[in-house]
Amino acid sequence: MGVRMGGDVTIRLNSDGAPGVSHWLERLQMTDLCHMMDDPAVWAPIHRIAGTLDKSLDELFAPAYEQRLSAARQRLLPEDPKVRLLPRTTNGVPIT
Repeated sequence: MGVRMGGDVTIRLNSDGAPGVSHWLERLQMTDLCHMMDDPAVWAPIHRIAGTLDKSLDELFAPAYEQRLSAARQRLLPEDPKVRLLPRTTNGVPIT
């Protein structure tokens, strides 16, 4: 089963995943990533997803947002600590 060209795709995130993805997308947009993402066509959907999350998540503006985000991240971590520390790479080359 595939996505038809021109069709919409629905992404579902739970109440722990949505703030984490939103925070990551904000960081992504605020950094100079033109070296990593040099395709301008990719940025339009990224901005659209980030904007949709910003409009949908009231907790982004709550006073205890950082604590809630931290707690959500902890709940999302795999139980196996070995899986938590995946190596950071760019194009298969470790980032040091």
